[in-house]
Amino acid sequence: MEQYQLIRSRRKTLALEITEDCRVVVRAPRTLSRAQIDACVESHAAWIESHLKIQRERAHTRPPAPTEDEIAALKAQAWSILPPKIALWSEKMGVTPTGLRITTARHRYGSCSGKNSLCFSCFLMNCPDAAIELVVVHELCHILEKNHGPGFYALLGRYLPDYKERRSLLR
Repeated sequence: MEQYQLIRSRRKTLALEITEDCRVVVRAPRTLSRAQIDACVESHAAWIESHLKIQRERAHTRPPAPTEDEIAALKAQAWSILPPKIALWSEKMGVTPTGLRITTARHRYGSCSGKNSLCFSCFLMNCPDAAIELVVVHELCHILEKNHGPGFYALLGRYLPDYKERRSLLR
């Protein structure tokens, strides 16, 4: 059986994760016994091995981590590009965000808090302008629709009818 890192929390289900650095992480409810966790990991051994192989192959093709100077340049670019786009689309949509932050998040290009504060990753600046605009409008839509239900996508489609095509630019 593959070695794994166990993280227990108040969650209700068990989850398996293969990290970018090829570690196996198991997230489990506090009440689940170690024997049940081991049995689940064992029953998913083939899945774990195949995904570890994929991650090891990706590790060879992954570009090196950006330097502090590169991150600073991306943040500066984000601060020059995003506020005007946010202002333009906020006016078109009739919404007002309460704040703006630029982070170094790697797995999420943008978010909108419950208090309507927007947060964007500086790595969004590596995407084409149409993709940047999609993320800005997407997060502004969350001011009006807090979830990803049908109403959210109807709203997003009203402002960006080509949002499905733009989404492919983010990958």
